[in-house]
Amino acid sequence: MNKQTLIKLLNSDAGLAPLVLRLPLGLIFAAHGAQKLFGWFGGYGLEGTGQWMASVGFEPGYLMALLAGSAEFFGGLALVLGLLTRPAAALTAFTMAVAMTLHVGNGLFVSNNGYEFALILLAASLSLAVQGGGRYSVDKLLTGRL
Repeated sequence: MNKQTLIKLLNSDAGLAPLVLRLPLGLIFAAHGAQKLFGWFGGYGLEGTGQWMASVGFEPGYLMALLAGSAEFFGGLALVLGLLTRPAAALTAFTMAVAMTLHVGNGLFVSNNGYEFALILLAASLSLAVQGGGRYSVDKLLTGRL
Protein backbone atom coordinates (compact mmCIF):
# COMPACT_ATOMS: atom_id res chain seq x y z
CA MET A 1 0.00 0.00 0.00
CA ASN A 2 1.49 3.32 -0.99
CA LYS A 3 1.66 6.37 1.25
CA GLN A 4 -1.15 8.29 -0.50
CA THR A 5 -3.55 5.35 -0.21
CA LEU A 6 -2.73 4.95 3.47
CA ILE A 7 -3.31 8.65 4.10
CA LYS A 8 -6.71 8.46 2.35
CA LEU A 9 -7.64 5.44 4.45
CA LEU A 10 -6.66 7.04 7.76
CA ASN A 11 -7.38 10.74 7.28
CA SER A 12 -10.59 12.27 8.59
CA ASP A 13 -11.65 15.89 8.73
CA ALA A 14 -14.42 15.09 11.20
CA GLY A 15 -14.23 16.71 14.61
CA LEU A 16 -15.54 15.40 17.91
CA ALA A 17 -18.55 13.43 16.62
CA PRO A 18 -16.64 10.25 15.65
CA LEU A 19 -15.11 10.06 19.14
CA VAL A 20 -18.57 10.33 20.70
CA LEU A 21 -19.71 7.46 18.48
CA ARG A 22 -16.52 5.35 18.58
CA LEU A 23 -16.21 5.01 22.35
CA PRO A 24 -19.56 3.42 23.26
CA LEU A 25 -19.75 1.49 19.99
CA GLY A 26 -16.26 0.08 20.42
CA LEU A 27 -16.93 -0.87 24.04
CA ILE A 28 -20.15 -2.66 23.08
CA PHE A 29 -18.42 -4.59 20.31
CA ALA A 30 -15.39 -5.46 22.46
CA ALA A 31 -17.62 -6.70 25.29
CA HIS A 32 -19.72 -8.86 22.96
CA GLY A 33 -16.57 -10.24 21.34
CA ALA A 34 -15.14 -11.03 24.78
CA GLN A 35 -18.29 -13.01 25.56
CA LYS A 36 -17.77 -15.11 22.45
CA LEU A 37 -14.00 -15.52 22.69
CA PHE A 38 -13.31 -15.73 26.41
CA GLY A 39 -16.64 -16.34 28.14
CA TRP A 40 -16.37 -13.00 29.92
CA PHE A 41 -19.42 -10.96 31.01
CA GLY A 42 -21.66 -14.03 31.14
CA GLY A 43 -20.72 -15.29 27.69
CA TYR A 44 -20.27 -18.89 26.61
CA GLY A 45 -16.75 -18.71 25.20
CA LEU A 46 -15.70 -20.21 21.91
CA GLU A 47 -16.96 -23.71 22.63
CA GLY A 48 -20.46 -22.72 23.73
CA THR A 49 -20.82 -19.97 21.14
CA GLY A 50 -19.56 -22.34 18.46
CA GLN A 51 -22.16 -24.95 19.41
CA TRP A 52 -24.90 -22.32 19.24
CA MET A 53 -23.67 -21.01 15.89
CA ALA A 54 -23.68 -24.51 14.45
CA SER A 55 -27.22 -25.03 15.77
CA VAL A 56 -28.46 -21.99 13.80
CA GLY A 57 -26.69 -23.02 10.61
CA PHE A 58 -23.34 -21.26 10.78
CA GLU A 59 -20.93 -24.14 10.17
CA PRO A 60 -18.32 -24.92 11.31
CA GLY A 61 -19.59 -23.38 14.52
CA TYR A 62 -16.25 -23.04 16.30
CA LEU A 63 -14.68 -21.21 13.36
CA MET A 64 -17.71 -18.95 12.97
CA ALA A 65 -17.56 -18.11 16.68
CA LEU A 66 -13.85 -17.36 16.37
CA LEU A 67 -14.42 -15.10 13.35
CA ALA A 68 -17.40 -13.24 14.81
CA GLY A 69 -15.81 -12.92 18.24
CA SER A 70 -12.52 -11.67 16.79
CA ALA A 71 -14.28 -9.16 14.52
CA GLU A 72 -16.23 -7.80 17.47
CA PHE A 73 -13.46 -7.86 20.07
CA PHE A 74 -10.53 -6.58 18.01
CA GLY A 75 -12.73 -4.38 15.83
CA GLY A 76 -14.23 -2.87 18.97
CA LEU A 77 -10.82 -2.17 20.49
CA ALA A 78 -9.70 -0.55 17.22
CA LEU A 79 -12.80 1.66 17.22
CA VAL A 80 -12.19 2.80 20.80
CA LEU A 81 -8.66 3.83 19.84
CA GLY A 82 -9.58 5.17 16.43
CA LEU A 83 -6.96 2.86 14.93
CA LEU A 84 -7.67 1.79 11.36
CA THR A 85 -11.16 3.10 12.00
CA ARG A 86 -12.55 2.65 8.50
CA PRO A 87 -11.49 -1.01 8.10
CA ALA A 88 -12.55 -1.82 11.67
CA ALA A 89 -15.93 -0.17 11.13
CA ALA A 90 -16.43 -1.99 7.83
CA LEU A 91 -15.64 -5.29 9.57
CA THR A 92 -18.07 -4.66 12.42
CA ALA A 93 -20.74 -3.49 9.95
CA PHE A 94 -20.38 -6.72 7.98
CA THR A 95 -20.58 -8.74 11.20
CA MET A 96 -23.82 -6.99 12.13
CA ALA A 97 -25.27 -7.50 8.66
CA VAL A 98 -24.70 -11.23 9.12
CA ALA A 99 -26.13 -11.10 12.65
CA MET A 100 -29.27 -9.44 11.31
CA THR A 101 -29.97 -12.51 9.17
CA LEU A 102 -30.60 -14.45 12.40
CA HIS A 103 -32.97 -11.86 13.85
CA VAL A 104 -34.86 -10.43 10.89
CA GLY A 105 -37.57 -13.11 11.03
CA ASN A 106 -38.44 -12.00 14.57
CA GLY A 107 -39.35 -8.45 13.58
CA LEU A 108 -37.75 -5.21 14.65
CA PHE A 109 -37.93 -5.21 18.42
CA VAL A 110 -35.17 -6.70 20.55
CA SER A 111 -37.79 -7.75 23.13
CA ASN A 112 -38.88 -10.34 20.53
CA ASN A 113 -35.27 -11.23 19.64
CA GLY A 114 -35.58 -8.87 16.69
CA TYR A 115 -32.94 -7.06 14.69
CA GLU A 116 -33.06 -3.53 16.13
CA PHE A 117 -29.84 -3.84 18.16
CA ALA A 118 -27.88 -5.27 15.23
CA LEU A 119 -29.37 -2.58 12.96
CA ILE A 120 -28.24 0.34 15.11
CA LEU A 121 -24.76 -1.17 15.49
CA LEU A 122 -24.64 -1.64 11.71
CA ALA A 123 -25.70 1.98 11.10
CA ALA A 124 -23.19 3.38 13.59
CA SER A 125 -20.41 1.25 12.11
CA LEU A 126 -21.26 2.42 8.58
CA SER A 127 -21.19 6.02 9.78
CA LEU A 128 -17.63 5.54 11.05
CA ALA A 129 -16.61 3.68 7.91
CA VAL A 130 -17.65 6.76 5.92
CA GLN A 131 -16.33 9.55 8.17
CA GLY A 132 -13.29 7.89 9.70
CA GLY A 133 -11.94 8.25 13.21
CA GLY A 134 -11.96 12.02 13.41
CA ARG A 135 -9.63 14.52 15.00
CA TYR A 136 -9.23 12.57 18.26
CA SER A 137 -7.97 9.24 16.97
CA VAL A 138 -4.79 7.27 16.51
CA ASP A 139 -5.51 7.46 12.78
CA LYS A 140 -5.16 11.25 12.93
CA LEU A 141 -1.84 10.95 14.78
CA LEU A 142 -0.56 8.53 12.15
CA THR A 143 -1.58 10.74 9.22
CA GLY A 144 0.27 13.62 10.84
CA ARG A 145 3.43 11.52 10.84
CA LEU A 146 3.01 10.37 7.25
